[in-house]
Amino acid sequence: MTRYDPAAIEPKWQDVWRERRTFEVEVNHSRPKYYVLDMFPYPSGRIHMGHVRNYTMGDVIARYKRARGFNVLHPMGWDAFGMPAENAAMQNNTHPATWTYANIGAMRAQLKKLGISYDWSRELATCDPEYYAQQQALFLDFLEAGFVSRKSSMVNWDPVDMTVLANEQVIDGKGWRSGAPVERRELTQWFFRISDMADELLEAIEGLGKWPDKVRLMQANWIGRSQGLQFRWALETSGIVDWPELEVFTTRPDTIFGASFCGISPDHPLAKALEGKVEGLAEFCADCRRSGTSEEEIETAEKRGFDTGLRAVHPFDPGWTVPVYVANFILMDYGTGAIFGVPAHDQRDLDFARKYDLDVLPVVCPSDVNASDFKIGDEAFVDTGRLVNSRFLDGMTVDEAKVEVIRLAEQATQGEGVTRYRLRDWGVSRQRYWGAPIPVVHCPACGVVPVPKEDLPVRLPEDVDLSIPGNPLERHPTWADVSCPKCGAAARRETDTMDTFVDSSWYFARFTAPKADTPTDPEAADYWMNVDQYIGGVEHAILHLLYSRFFARAMNRTGHLPERSGEPFDALFTQGMVCHETYRAPDGRWLSPEEVTIADGAATETSSGNRIEIGPSIKMSKSKRNTVDPDAIIGQYGADTARFFMLSDSPPERDVEWTAAGVEGASRFLNRLWRMMEKLPDGSAMPDAFGAEATALRRATHKTIAGVTLDIEGFTFNKAVARLYELANAIARAASNAGAAQPDIAFARREGLETIVRLMSPMAPHLTEEMWERMGGADLLVDQPWPEADSSLTTDDVIVLPVQVNGKKRGELEVAKDAAKEDIEALALGNPDVARFLEGRPPRKVIVVPGRIVNVVI
Repeated sequence: MTRYDPAAIEPKWQDVWRERRTFEVEVNHSRPKYYVLDMFPYPSGRIHMGHVRNYTMGDVIARYKRARGFNVLHPMGWDAFGMPAENAAMQNNTHPATWTYANIGAMRAQLKKLGISYDWSRELATCDPEYYAQQQALFLDFLEAGFVSRKSSMVNWDPVDMTVLANEQVIDGKGWRSGAPVERRELTQWFFRISDMADELLEAIEGLGKWPDKVRLMQANWIGRSQGLQFRWALETSGIVDWPELEVFTTRPDTIFGASFCGISPDHPLAKALEGKVEGLAEFCADCRRSGTSEEEIETAEKRGFDTGLRAVHPFDPGWTVPVYVANFILMDYGTGAIFGVPAHDQRDLDFARKYDLDVLPVVCPSDVNASDFKIGDEAFVDTGRLVNSRFLDGMTVDEAKVEVIRLAEQATQGEGVTRYRLRDWGVSRQRYWGAPIPVVHCPACGVVPVPKEDLPVRLPEDVDLSIPGNPLERHPTWADVSCPKCGAAARRETDTMDTFVDSSWYFARFTAPKADTPTDPEAADYWMNVDQYIGGVEHAILHLLYSRFFARAMNRTGHLPERSGEPFDALFTQGMVCHETYRAPDGRWLSPEEVTIADGAATETSSGNRIEIGPSIKMSKSKRNTVDPDAIIGQYGADTARFFMLSDSPPERDVEWTAAGVEGASRFLNRLWRMMEKLPDGSAMPDAFGAEATALRRATHKTIAGVTLDIEGFTFNKAVARLYELANAIARAASNAGAAQPDIAFARREGLETIVRLMSPMAPHLTEEMWERMGGADLLVDQPWPEADSSLTTDDVIVLPVQVNGKKRGELEVAKDAAKEDIEALALGNPDVARFLEGRPPRKVIVVPGRIVNVVI
């Protein structure tokens, strides 16, 4: 019994928990519920150390809450649709379903080795027809309720994968999977009308007090509410086109007298009307459409424009006109697709003006700068100040000028003050096979007809050809040909499938009743919702969380979730990444940690002995090969060691650096606890009295209970681990003393080790379960209640009081907690640091605030 053997003991307890169905739960109104949810993974085939960290944290919370008496729902599933499966199927000459379910099987086996307390009876995969049938039912309910629309819009089009891409899937102007340059196309798409809820989604952010501040800010910025002016500029077209005016939206009406041009999107109706009339414009617009629509790309791309020859008339000066450009940095789906450019106070406008030699006139000046001396260099001035060079606005603040310009525009019926949102409707149409079919039929006579719910699911065909680019559903010989559900005439199915963000936007609700024949079961949803604690990466802080918030509201209003479920996740925690240093050979090859030998700070390639470069510690990634295989770690050290290291090394919201020394240190500690059982005294009744040493150890034990409890509640797992190390050291010191066998010390030692075992159960469940059994614990440790700290042992008899002289701290006193004021005063006056200031003179006054402070006034 000198070393813990995880290879034998971890499977043993996993089998026991499975056979006893320990973590399977049902609705139980006699117990308070707690729903902890880890963001479910994409089944790529292997879990990585980021998964281990994320899911270990969730498991600690789930096991802890279970020990506190909660009925804990902790499910797991798979975000299983998407383009990667289609690509893998093409590369491996297999079917996406075959590839996906094989990966799910492999990853499920890996997760089970970690001993995570999932209720596997609720497992789901979004590619299961049983799951997407209910998703299709939700789509139909949303359609009926007005949350779905179909309209034409500009999209990012990948010409190789031949599908629409979200802005976030466009990297440096190229498709995230194919690497092909993305084009902008106008397509008729299905949309969820999330923009209708923009104001509601924004205002509700204030109530998300248990979400990270940075995530709430990211959500607010993405929704992007702004107030401004939508108004009209008359156009001088010289007969080129019949277009009397241009409607513009701006959030800075105060800068109206700094305008030097107007700009329109290449997709603006005016631009399209001019394409056949102005030479070269059609080619320019086509070139603009070959770029993506993401903000990052627009911000970083070179600002380009095409002078249409039209002039726009200034709203407040009929004799002042500015040129009208088609510009590549203006999007049609924000505002009106048209702007007036103020180069002095907008960086994009300034870059554009410098390129095309347009006027740059500052109209807002810092309050502490003379207007005649204020010039604009390479950076636009975007701060607040006073209006200058602005006629009747001169001297106003920015806010005052905004109000005045809006008032005058409305008075002249040239425009009106409006509120705009950066948030666009959510386009959910994807031209691919491996996704949930959109359940509608297109009939020449009836138009768009919903598929009757009794005919759901609309199943994907299995006989598809993925060897040809494009959507195989579109070219399938029979699948799309159906009869109209309304009139019976020949019709055609919708061949677009749903964006995979849809799949992950409601899975939290499905987990409450994953086998229900409706999207949710009312009783189960009412009992389990909301999710009490959601855990996952900050990379999902915007779209996934925003879409889930939309879905929760839409499901509430269509009767699938209780009224309180406007927000799906009461608390959110975003963990840091797992990092590892990188290794690179002189020929540029990246090497994995298994291929490297490190000695005396130098790294060599194990196979060749050649010296290699040690790079910085960065997020583990396949491309840099700085990954560590969880199976290898479990095989060498056991799952509990991997779990314990992930919790111990750094605050969970920060990145953790994976090091061999750190893992070995965690393993040594677990084995140290295991060996402490050999020296543990037999259990005995509590002695009538405790000596000083035993009392000190018992105080350490109960303070650890209180501290670890607070640490788990506050997600400071690394602090909890540090407390456990300290308690283990205290027990070891007591065991090494001459009086270790005395009844009071023996009792305190056993109490301390039993406490460590119970407190560590959520962190290292296999080791502690085995230790509990060998120490004679009753039944399973996992079923034991959480230990309670004895308050009489968590309060110190001695306290430390700061001592001030004339209000400045000069020292400290250790006094009995219940010491009398007179005794505290005497001790303070006898303190050498105080006596030095008194210089033998009596003080004017001594102020004693019991339990807080002493102030000596001289």
